[in-house]
Amino acid sequence: MMLKRVLKFVFDNIGNPLSSKKISDTMTSLGRKINSRTVEKYLEAFSESYIIYPAKRYNIKGKEYLKALEKYYIVDIGMRYMLLGSKMMDTGHILENVVYLELLRRGYDVYVGKIDNYEVNFVAQNHKGTIYYQVALTVRDEKTLQRELRPLQAIRDHYPKVILTMDEDPEIQYDGIRRINARDWLLGLTD
Repeated sequence: MMLKRVLKFVFDNIGNPLSSKKISDTMTSLGRKINSRTVEKYLEAFSESYIIYPAKRYNIKGKEYLKALEKYYIVDIGMRYMLLGSKMMDTGHILENVVYLELLRRGYDVYVGKIDNYEVNFVAQNHKGTIYYQVALTVRDEKTLQRELRPLQAIRDHYPKVILTMDEDPEIQYDGIRRINARDWLLGLTD
């Protein structure tokens, strides 16, 4: 039962920073006592069986990997629906999960970027270089657009920067940061 509860918790928090301690503290506060070492073993087993994929954090400025708060993405959204039901639908995080899996499929090593106080959804690296991605369901609201642009604008290198959304708008650029439709990107209609 506890194994299933931990899996449900991870499935319910795709795309959110998590640690084994955070999961164990939350479960314990809900009346399900479990220690962080057990949670760590469960997460390792889920990863080794390819149920979840951990995305490590990467400090973009310092060019170093960070140990704290990985994000987890799941191999199959259908499994999430099976465990949580459709009422737990979070389309933005599901889109983020789909983009993560596609980046892996395209041969990238994928990390969660950290620059100053901002987070970049994905730092995708391969032998050709690095690409930064932000993923949002929509950026038609100006505040949301600015929130998604800020982390990419803080990066001072010259690697490509992309915002993927489900907005049905033509491609737009903001000082070199491309905003493109996620569906077109997934279908390979744009790079």
